Amino acid sequence: MNQEVLLLKCGELVLKGLNRARFEDRLLSIVRRRLSHLGEYEVYAIQSTLYVEPKNGAPVEEALTVCRKIFGVVAICRAISCPKDMDSICQAAVEYLKDTMEHTGTFRCQAKRSDKRFPLTSPEIARQVGGALLSAYPRLKVKMDGAQTQVHIEVRDKAAFVYADRIHGAGGMPTGTNGKAMLLLSGGIDSPVAGYMMAKRGLYLEGVHFFSYPYTSEEAKEKTLHLARILASYCGPIKVHVVPFTEIQDQIRKNCQEDLFTVLMRRFMMRIAQRVARRQDCGALITGESLGQVASQTMEAIGVTNAVCELPVLRPAIGMDKEEIVLIARQIGTFETSILPYEDCCTVFTPRHPQTKPKLPKVLEEEQKLDVEGLIQKALEGVEQVICKAEG
Repeated sequence: MNQEVLLLKCGELVLKGLNRARFEDRLLSIVRRRLSHLGEYEVYAIQSTLYVEPKNGAPVEEALTVCRKIFGVVAICRAISCPKDMDSICQAAVEYLKDTMEHTGTFRCQAKRSDKRFPLTSPEIARQVGGALLSAYPRLKVKMDGAQTQVHIEVRDKAAFVYADRIHGAGGMPTGTNGKAMLLLSGGIDSPVAGYMMAKRGLYLEGVHFFSYPYTSEEAKEKTLHLARILASYCGPIKVHVVPFTEIQDQIRKNCQEDLFTVLMRRFMMRIAQRVARRQDCGALITGESLGQVASQTMEAIGVTNAVCELPVLRPAIGMDKEEIVLIARQIGTFETSILPYEDCCTVFTPRHPQTKPKLPKVLEEEQKLDVEGLIQKALEGVEQVICKAEG
């Protein structure tokens, strides 16, 4: 009996050699968990492909939408399975691809014979299916290069599968296969993009957000948590640690040189983020810094900020310009939330003439005016934890 299934292609996971099974097992676990709320699916892996078979009427379209956001899946094929004989394969192609073929002008067939016991070669399979499609849809033309539609036939151990063009997946590596990191998450455009980029490389994310009530509003905090929920649709639930930051900013403003406000705040943020990260067994920090984008992101300012860090600081957007970052933000769905007009704590306390080339000795001199350790401890005592899950 023919059945519609999803074939998930795993991309770079196939290059992991002896470790491949560990990566595949992790991806299988993620797919099963992410689909569990939709219905019953049988999910298994054979020959570096994950199979998602709906059971008892579980929806295919909704499963496809979920799988497109799972890191580690480079492409998704919405296919029909059928018995491994040419009559069944040709009939499945003609019937299953009816809507596709009626809305295209040119096509090409490509076959892959993973089951070498099958009597026909891959080119012979492709020719027979192509002939059946031409007979059923005589207005179509075969075009080997630049065809509007690619028809794929895969003959595998369990069954044969027929589908049209592949759908792009999120790519990257399965969440959690490369450890865990703490994302400094503001309400802006850059930090959610940075989190997405590192999650795509297999990191499990937690977030730390600095909240300066009443200088910043509850709406600003909720905006940041909403960004975390958008990221969670790609990498699973994110625990966000909301740090009260008002007193630290007040003390900096009262006691320190104005042009160093931002650098001093950033050093406090990195210290606090690092301590929260260590509590949560995170191996690195993630920031959305882009070299030269603002005064606190010059090479000198980043160096002074980084001086308080012992954990590695991952800056995936460091070499990107704003247009490149905005493009990714639009693609992943964070942009419209990021531009909502609720200011974060850094924006509220931006100095009139920020120092772009701060010197570490001067910054250390200014910090002598503050009870650095006391302020950090008080902020850590007031941390609120919020679990952000994907919406819908």
